[in-house]
Amino acid sequence: MLAWIFENIATIIICIVLLAVVAAIIAEMVRNKKKGKSSCGCGCANCPMSGECHKKK
Repeated sequence: MLAWIFENIATIIICIVLLAVVAAIIAEMVRNKKKGKSSCGCGCANCPMSGECHKKK
């Protein structure tokens, strides 16, 4: 088992880094959603779906 880990250490490290990046992106998207920010980044002034994203209560 230890030999397999040493043979594949580069792949394992790259996978861990990629998972960390994806987790950070998802966490940022969740934080932005809770703050009411749009995920498209271009604003809602002319967006045809703005009524669905930001429903008025």
